[in-house]
Amino acid sequence: MTEAALRYPRLFASLVKIEHTIFALPFAYIGAFLAVDGVPSAHDLFWITVAMVGARSLAMALNRLIDARIDARNPRTEGREIPRGALTPPQVVLFCVLSLAVFLIAVFQLAPIVHWLWPIPVAGFVLYPYLKRWSPLSHFWLGAVDGLAPLGAWAAIMNTLPWEAWTLGGAVALWVTGFDLLYALFDLDVDRAQGLHSVPARYGVPAAFWGARTCHALTVLLLVLTGLGLPVGAFYWTGVAAVAALLGYEHSLVSPRDWKRLDMAFFTMNGVISVTFFLFVLLDVLV
Repeated sequence: MTEAALRYPRLFASLVKIEHTIFALPFAYIGAFLAVDGVPSAHDLFWITVAMVGARSLAMALNRLIDARIDARNPRTEGREIPRGALTPPQVVLFCVLSLAVFLIAVFQLAPIVHWLWPIPVAGFVLYPYLKRWSPLSHFWLGAVDGLAPLGAWAAIMNTLPWEAWTLGGAVALWVTGFDLLYALFDLDVDRAQGLHSVPARYGVPAAFWGARTCHALTVLLLVLTGLGLPVGAFYWTGVAAVAALLGYEHSLVSPRDWKRLDMAFFTMNGVISVTFFLFVLLDVLV
């Protein structure tokens, strides 16, 4: 009985890769902590967390739903919940509705500006899965959508978006874009066979690597610009240096001729990067 009761929660947690929330949530917190140059209220942190979980669950579920047929034709993804029949499309649609409801409930507990801005990320979530069908710009779109996390958290507390919030959001956007350019290597042959668009499929593997390196160099630059506009201290700058070092280490693990450590480089290390930078920002505002 207990096993049956846990079946669907486990399936939906797997559907949205709940463990990968670690990529995005720390950057929302970074936006919140830098916005107030201190620790936000428990109320704001709670509702920002709920909004992030609802938004990310909606985004992932929509992606799995819209891409179900594509996933079924890809050996890497044919075992996902919808292609293998563990979840039905109507069940996932219901989950999307509930996730949207959670997101909206949270949004309306926060600053008035986000009461008007919430359709922007939702539109981004819906459009992203379709972009790969006609444009390699899908990588940059994904980055832009994820870059909304610190922007949204900043606006949710301060009810405004100064330029430092935009540079922080841009840093996250380019970080995710660089990651996604290399993540697309896993599906290179399938994308070409199915006529899907990605930078590796259209422009080749070296272009994906150069694109990722450029994006990650710009990530560090934008973190520097963000710090220059804020009253940050030594811990923030140590965090930026740590991000630069970890990104450099990521890229040292892989090359256009050797992808064997791609999982370690861009799944494990990206989680380390987001948590490490958040911890340094936390220390900076506390000390």
